[in-house]
Amino acid sequence: MKASPGGASDVVVVGGGLIGLAVAWRAARDGMSVAVCDPAIGQGASWAAAGMLGTTTEARWGEGPLHALLRASAVAWPEFAAELEAESGLEVGLRRDGMLTVALDADDHRALLEALDVQRRLGGEAEELSGRDCRALEPSLSPRAVAGLLHPGDHQVDNRLVVRALRAVLVRRGVRLCPQAVRQLRISPAHGVHQAVLESGEALPGGRFVLAAGCHSAQVGGLPPEDVPPVRPVKGQILRLRSPGRQVLARTVRVPYQGRDIYIVPRATGEIVVGATVEEAGFDTTVTAGAVFDLLRRAVTAVPELAEVELSEAIARLRPGSPDNGPILGPAVTPGLLLATGHFRHGVLLTPVTAEALGDALAGRPVSGPAAAFCSARFRDGALCHG
Repeated sequence: MKASPGGASDVVVVGGGLIGLAVAWRAARDGMSVAVCDPAIGQGASWAAAGMLGTTTEARWGEGPLHALLRASAVAWPEFAAELEAESGLEVGLRRDGMLTVALDADDHRALLEALDVQRRLGGEAEELSGRDCRALEPSLSPRAVAGLLHPGDHQVDNRLVVRALRAVLVRRGVRLCPQAVRQLRISPAHGVHQAVLESGEALPGGRFVLAAGCHSAQVGGLPPEDVPPVRPVKGQILRLRSPGRQVLARTVRVPYQGRDIYIVPRATGEIVVGATVEEAGFDTTVTAGAVFDLLRRAVTAVPELAEVELSEAIARLRPGSPDNGPILGPAVTPGLLLATGHFRHGVLLTPVTAEALGDALAGRPVSGPAAAFCSARFRDGALCHG
């Protein structure tokens, strides 16, 4: 086993999605030496995502603490984006156009009103619209639209541009980017985690280790049972369309169609993201004809003009789901190990608040605010999390 050249890093981040990259940026800004290990940095779930920053539309009964965390991170996104753009010199595509949820029949309208009740009880902002109002805002909508909700506080960011900007700032700050998976974490009784063993066999020493490998976090070897995060892969298939030279939609449109939501996210470049499936399919990332057909059928039903645009990409990636749909943030039981995983559908939205929480933990401060409710202890014998 050969040792890593250049000595130990203060922080080794296992996983290079948006979460891992943002945590690395925060640590580097705080003056720490950092290494990030991932065989395909930024190419996992972070690459496939639609980049929605939807707090009101994601409100669910029984998820009050998660909703509070989503709202806190949404508030942090403009400053996070501005700082990242200023340091990288690259745009991240933050758009504050709001989101429109549209019902295409009476059943979906009833579901919309039920969702509205939950959203308002949790403090979300939503305006009821008629079908005519919806089409006035988005003329490309189908005449079948019978009603809608306008969510002015739900926005979007271009996740692929965020990945590009984060990579740029990490390179400028001298962060080591290791294009390998971590096979195992080495733990000693005296010092806790002290090395990450890469696929090549190289042993990468570090002071502290952040496990941010998404749905693969539980597969990293060497973890004691109490620190194996309870995350599983949740498959999502998503499409990208191209409509260069014309804007089909002015804002994100969400459609609760026949009991399942789809979203249609327009970019300023003319790209349109359509997604996404939610499948319990293990680690399978096959793009299936049925999923592509279903997403396109529902999108074109809502916005008929989409039938005429180019299908440029169909992709499948794996989100990290947790037992309660919330992330796992902060110190583990093993000294030197911190967790930042389990973000499920909310990885893009929760990027700023996760970076802040892990920055506090790396600095020896307790995780506070809404993030304090998402420690790993909540999955061990019903323990409560405390800031």
